[in-house]
Amino acid sequence: MRNPVKGGSMRKYLDGLYLLGCWLAACCLCLICLLVVSQVALNLLDRLSMLLAGSAIGLTIPSYADFTGFLLAAASFLSLAYTFRQGSHIRVILLIDNMPRKMRRFAEIWSVGFCLAIALYFTWYTASLTHESYVYHDLSSGMVAVPIWIPQAAMLLGLILLCLALLDDFVMIVARKTPSYLRNSQGLLVEEQIEEEEGKLCTK
Repeated sequence: MRNPVKGGSMRKYLDGLYLLGCWLAACCLCLICLLVVSQVALNLLDRLSMLLAGSAIGLTIPSYADFTGFLLAAASFLSLAYTFRQGSHIRVILLIDNMPRKMRRFAEIWSVGFCLAIALYFTWYTASLTHESYVYHDLSSGMVAVPIWIPQAAMLLGLILLCLALLDDFVMIVARKTPSYLRNSQGLLVEEQIEEEEGKLCTK
């Protein structure tokens, strides 16, 4: 018997993965805000102590600059896939929008395929780097020694999600369907515009 929900379940699963990456990135940004605000509050307490007692207490969050850097890198990579799916990455479409239908479809296939190849290379390189850092126990040089493989693993996860998103849309274009970055771009494509985009990508 044919399973009618198989395709829908896979779509829901993939979209859930992209959304999970986005939420993890949002959590990283919230932690950055928390660290920065906390350090500012401690600096204000130090300034107040200087005014009242003539000497600073010396309150600080150990390696807070390192932690914010790690979290920023994690947020940047974890949000890549969801941002791509929403059509929020910058695309130069002056040339491709004026191509004939068949040529445009092949241009989209080439561009997404090329991006996928680059993303796969960086994913492989990051995986190799993360494994090397784990094997050799590389640590950060700040006051708090953090195993470098931990922030690198967050980057690796973000790149894996990006590869999935690129492959997802590559298959959509090859199957003559509208890719997500056109369907979701700024919420401007209504059903009629989506059909028009499909007509440009598909040959009748």
